[in-house]
Amino acid sequence: MIKLTILDGHAVNPGDLPWTFLDGIVDYKVYERTAQNEVIERIGDSDAIFLNKIQITKEIFDACPNLKYIGVLATGYNVIDLEAARTHGVTVTNIPAYSTDSVAQHVFSFILYFTNQVAQHSASVMAGDWVKCCDFCFWNGSLSELNGKTLGIFGYGNIGKRVSEIAKAFGMKVICCTRTPKEGMPEAVTFEDLLKRSDFLTLHAPLTEETKNIINRKSLLLMKKSSYLINTARGGFVVEQDLADYLNADGIAGYAADVLLQEPMAKDCPLLNAKNCIITPHIAWAPRETRKRLQEIAEENLRAWLAGKPINVVS
Repeated sequence: MIKLTILDGHAVNPGDLPWTFLDGIVDYKVYERTAQNEVIERIGDSDAIFLNKIQITKEIFDACPNLKYIGVLATGYNVIDLEAARTHGVTVTNIPAYSTDSVAQHVFSFILYFTNQVAQHSASVMAGDWVKCCDFCFWNGSLSELNGKTLGIFGYGNIGKRVSEIAKAFGMKVICCTRTPKEGMPEAVTFEDLLKRSDFLTLHAPLTEETKNIINRKSLLLMKKSSYLINTARGGFVVEQDLADYLNADGIAGYAADVLLQEPMAKDCPLLNAKNCIITPHIAWAPRETRKRLQEIAEENLRAWLAGKPINVVS
């Protein structure tokens, strides 16, 4: 039977989604986490591996000649040296489009955090402020409706499209900047116009050399002072020091992120405690239903490879 090693299973399954779907398909061993210097030893003579964030370099391919299949338990696969994989004849697959709904939902949890301030007002009430209030209601800061506001979307793949659909249900005007315009998509604009016109700007493009550091001192200057920036895509879009400086100077109204340049967050991350900044620890993909869907696609990928007809192949 094929031998499979799961190198960092904890993120996908911290205990609520067993790996029993692999029973009878492969002989498998699960590691909760694997340090980079443990990878070669743990792969050993495995025919196949599952991983999420473990880097598989040329040196690892060279040291593990029995390896024939890598199932990346994520959409992104930049942790794999694809050239080395091709050289060694290793099939690499990923998990496409499994988190579309959960990420889009997370985008709007951020947007509504800013517009409705539910968490802030609940904290105020629990601190006794409503008890002491002489009126039947109170609010701290300005609340706002989404109807009529402009949502800018940078990148119009599956997630960008879903975000657009939800925005329209709220009555928002949607504009979009994408490298591959599609029929039926919202109004297409340049990146400069996207920055200038958006009340809320949400990032959903792939991270490439062209999009790396695209949110910087120069681009931030084009945004409205009243606008909000949302990033559930990649930390590499943002020059974090530039953004922190701009937030602390009230250059834009707020920033919400589920991703950072370095994860886990570094102690000296410029965005830690930046003004009007909220950050979640890369959880937009983490609802149980989403991770279950990921497992199901991972099983389909594995079975297809075992049958000699691999799907979702990236190398």
